[in-house]
Amino acid sequence: MNELIKVIVNEHQEQIVSGRELHEFLEIKDNYTDWMKRVIEYGFETNQDFIGFLRESNGGRPSFEHHIKLDMAKEICMITRNEKGKQARRYFIEIEKAWNNPEMVMARSLQYAQVKLLDYQKQLEIMQPKADFYDDVAGSKDAIEMSQVAKVLDMGIGRNKLFDFLRDNKIVMQDNQPYQQYIDRGYFRVVEQKYNKGDGSIGINIKTLVYQKGLDYIRKLLKEEY
Repeated sequence: MNELIKVIVNEHQEQIVSGRELHEFLEIKDNYTDWMKRVIEYGFETNQDFIGFLRESNGGRPSFEHHIKLDMAKEICMITRNEKGKQARRYFIEIEKAWNNPEMVMARSLQYAQVKLLDYQKQLEIMQPKADFYDDVAGSKDAIEMSQVAKVLDMGIGRNKLFDFLRDNKIVMQDNQPYQQYIDRGYFRVVEQKYNKGDGSIGINIKTLVYQKGLDYIRKLLKEEY
């Protein structure tokens, strides 16, 4: 079949044609803009039957263009009432028949499935390191530090802001130690860390660690907040 007017497929798997190319093929004497305004008055709706957009030109003013769905293009050909309109309409019907051929439908389905599979594979590659780290935490009997919690949650909140959030919600105290009720629930663990002071004496730091139950609880609170 000879190509009378170029038919392309948009991102929604719909066949469309250029309004200007159709206008030119039908040999409409009126300028494109006036003609398209009259055509739209037949009841065609933007974003449903056609899409209008500006196309930049080399050195000149941008021109307003339209992508027209095949059903609308066929109707335009009918109301044109000339030999060119009949020719274009028959052409569009043949294009549509070929598009709806079972073999073509199957080919498009396979192509779509391949594209989706590639998307899933890319997403899996991105998420796998996070998933592995989360599995390590979930499968561990030990608690993790707050910096690791922030990394697992991956919500754009660092360690310090996470402690601020927990203090605001009365989960930890001003010294970042959890209230006893949350320790009793199995959310947190407090450990002492000894360190050498400059004068040779021993100091003690208190560190708050988070169990898996606590991680899930913090995640829930953050989702409610953000």
